[in-house]
Order: sequence, then C-alpha cells, then structure tokens
Amino acid sequence: MYREEYAAYVTLIQQRLSAKRFAHSMNVAKEAVLLARRCGADEKKAYLAGVLHDVMKEESPQVQMAVMRRAPEPWDPVTLSARPLWHAKAGAVFCQQELGITDRDVLNAIAYHTTARANMSPLEIALYLADYIGEDRHYDDVDIMRDKTRRSIHEGMRYALIYTITDLARRGKAIHADTLGAYNQVVLSERKDDSCEQK
Repeated sequence: MYREEYAAYVTLIQQRLSAKRFAHSMNVAKEAVLLARRCGADEKKAYLAGVLHDVMKEESPQVQMAVMRRAPEPWDPVTLSARPLWHAKAGAVFCQQELGITDRDVLNAIAYHTTARANMSPLEIALYLADYIGEDRHYDDVDIMRDKTRRSIHEGMRYALIYTITDLARRGKAIHADTLGAYNQVVLSERKDDSCEQK
C-alpha cells in the first residue's frame, strides 16, 4: 500500500518492536487506511500514524517518562498516574522531536490513540478504531466491535468508549477526562451517520 513510501519508518519500528508488536502496528496501519477511506481522511497519513502509533510501546517506563518530560507542556495527573497511556504521549513527542514529523494531525492521532478525546479529527478517529479492530486483536467483544465499526463509525466509537470506560471502572482505574469528553460528545451527538467528523 504505502509501505515502500514509508519504508524507513517501517524499518524503524521493526527494529524497535517485538515481532508481535510489529505485526500489530502493520495491521493497524492497514485498518487505519480502510477507515480513513470511508470518511475522507488522508490515507497516507493514516498509514503513517498506524505504523508509528506504538513506536514507544516497548520502551521501559523510565524511557517513556523521560521522553514525555521533553514535551513543552506538563502532563495532567491522570496521564502521569496511568502507565498504559505513556507510550502514546511519548510516541507523539518522539515522532516530532526525533523523527521530525511536523504534521499536527498525525501527531495528535498518535497522542490520543489510547484515550480518544472530544473533537477528534477524522484521522484521529480512524487510528483510534483501527487499534481496536486490527486483525491481530482477540479481546472479549472484538467481533462485536468490528461489526459495529464496519456498520457505523459513530456506533464503533460509542461501543469502544463504553468498553474502555466500563473496563477501567470495573478495575478501579482512573478514567481520563479526554475519554469522558469523547464519550459525552458521541452520546450527545444527534448524528448517527457514518461520518468520522465529531461535531
């Protein structure tokens, strides 16, 4: 698809990630392109964001935090308390500062692929959902998640956010304000079409 064009980035993540995580990243890139195509997001950007979204995933917490601290703005307490969120935030910082990626939409897609947020761009939504439904995913309800997303982007977002919030609450974990913001926007929206644009 776009693998040759972004061969340097594919090689980079292949070197940085385990075989399983590398396969996941490539599956997400493929799925992100398909979702971007449905809602008018840039397919090349979707592929790039998919390839790079987990670039910091297998770094140690210490390395992830060190990279996060290079961001110009301080992180909120929930992000700092939740290590599963660090790789996304560190990944966006790494991609900007080390790889020289300046496209804000690509960087935001990487930064918010774990939490989502209100007012997501079509590209951000494509990556968020692609990470949920890539062909290597095997969690409970993944088939329902795939079915809902393939029928409606709106319903896919609703289901993904409910799944995340319910899982976090059940385990007694903090829920990021961005996730709640995304959920509230989805459920309050009157739009039930297949748009990736959150209004």
